Amino acid sequence: MTFRPVLICLMLPALACARLDHLGKPPSFTPQTESVERVAMAYSGPPAIAVPDRPADRASLWSGTKSSLLGDRRAMKTGDILTVVIEINDQASISNSTARSRSGSESLAIPQLFGIPQRQDPRLPAGASLANAVDLNSQAASGGDGSVRRSEQLTLRVAATITDVMPNGVLAIQGAQEVRVNFELRELLVSGYVRPEDITRQNEITYDKIASARVSYGGRGQITDVQQPRLGQQVLDAILPF
Repeated sequence: MTFRPVLICLMLPALACARLDHLGKPPSFTPQTESVERVAMAYSGPPAIAVPDRPADRASLWSGTKSSLLGDRRAMKTGDILTVVIEINDQASISNSTARSRSGSESLAIPQLFGIPQRQDPRLPAGASLANAVDLNSQAASGGDGSVRRSEQLTLRVAATITDVMPNGVLAIQGAQEVRVNFELRELLVSGYVRPEDITRQNEITYDKIASARVSYGGRGQITDVQQPRLGQQVLDAILPF
């Protein structure tokens, strides 16, 4: 807790620079030289040298090379590109209801307690008596209702690059897509791990077959800045205890 104000002060310049990037101009694209996909493509090694085929093989439709009509064009090695199909249509509904009630009563009468009630009753106002000295009643009730309803729908297609091949053959993929319209930049990021056998013949894979899938769909720009709280308000929300 002691270092939180210090970290916030260090983060403020970075947040300010992010907004100043599109001050009076459209937001800048992420440089391609810094992308993980480019590094995977650049350092994937030299392409494999194909063994020259016989003249009869060049005219055959059953050649095993990727360039043939029936060749396997699926992404298999670092630097290859495949298409990720994201079709999310999730709905969740949770409803809880609880109710509790309790009631109790206690009555204590002491009509003959060493003659005290008889001696004190004449001194009491009219109608008052110590015959029923104690009378207690209690009642409590509580109830609660809760419900959660969520609905999410997202349909996207993005090209991803194989960034690494795990020792067990699983492929690590990562893809990014940026589309700028006027002064707003829409960003789509996807990453995760896939099995080569889950990639279809069309070189596509659906999001539900991606392990540790990370899908981010958002944006940055002038409209997004207006919808966000100001930096000072975010700092106060983080440090104020009430």
